[in-house]
Amino acid sequence: MRRLLKGFTVTISILLILMLIIQFTILLPLPNHSLKTSDYRSNIHYDETPTIMIPGWGGNTTTYYRMTHYFESHHYAQKVMTVWISPTGTVKTSGSYHQQKNALIQILYNWNYNASYHPQVYQLTKALQLLHDRYHIKRMNVIAHSYGGTEFIHAYMSSRKLQKNIQLHKVVFLGVPVEESFGVKVKFVPNLNRKSKDRNFHQLEQQMRSWHPNSSIKFFNIMGGRDESVPRVQSEMLQTLVRIHPEIQYRQVVVPKTNHFQLHDRMAIIQRVAKILWDKD
Repeated sequence: MRRLLKGFTVTISILLILMLIIQFTILLPLPNHSLKTSDYRSNIHYDETPTIMIPGWGGNTTTYYRMTHYFESHHYAQKVMTVWISPTGTVKTSGSYHQQKNALIQILYNWNYNASYHPQVYQLTKALQLLHDRYHIKRMNVIAHSYGGTEFIHAYMSSRKLQKNIQLHKVVFLGVPVEESFGVKVKFVPNLNRKSKDRNFHQLEQQMRSWHPNSSIKFFNIMGGRDESVPRVQSEMLQTLVRIHPEIQYRQVVVPKTNHFQLHDRMAIIQRVAKILWDKD
């Protein structure tokens, strides 16, 4: 019996160590990259608006690896900083933002395996506040996958301070659910919001109505044609929120033969995102 208990204890200890090693590894930051003025391309717009990259549930440093590499290798942008957020809301950074052109800032949650996205809403709010207070970021683009976008829109719409201090420019959502009471059999139609049973969605509606956008904002909603994780209607409901403010531009596209996780890895989507954010055309 003692041998069995000892063996069980050793096995559990080894598994815990392996889990810690894996968790540490997937939180290693992508390397920072410097974009030289000699690399600037004539068809790309370069400015001081940074782009915040937010992973979804269980997302980590690999989420935007391919996308970031493409942006850098084609001289669209430069990754300059990583932001880690702990479950308690403690924020740590590596690298620095000092108004570099087309800067990329990588967000990483130390733990984002919760049953709900609400803990990450609190954590992300802390990170965005720090980006403003410490690095004086007053305007940003956003790329967010899955629950990363859900967390972002709830964090921003729940904070009058963020709305006042940080202007949104271009927001790119990749398979982001904003309403979760509708299933795959429900088709989007106007005024579908009236049938929603999602309290979080109705809270967003109220917050949207009291929000006064202080900048020119564009929302781009990209969905996968074979996304079995997030029913399309849950992402399409974003247009119901955005249309509360007719001055906000909204575009959505469904990419055929694309599942939930390919939304941040397929080259056609990566190229589309690059053009959305930085092409002069």
